[in-house]
Amino acid sequence: MSPVKPPESITVDTMQLYCDGGGKTIGAELGHPRVFLTMTAAGAVDCPYCGRHYVMAAGVPKAGTH
Repeated sequence: MSPVKPPESITVDTMQLYCDGGGKTIGAELGHPRVFLTMTAAGAVDCPYCGRHYVMAAGVPKAGTH
């Protein structure tokens, strides 16, 4: 039995993004339906399908700030 890999963590510079689970390369998993996500005030959001963890890049304003 192979160990379960932790969810991937991806740094982004936008408040609104989408996740489709990846899987664009040959031999990769098929992914999941595209789901649109909005960054939280804390500067992070998780995909409800695959668990990918998105975090706001350093120096980019977080939600609720101007």
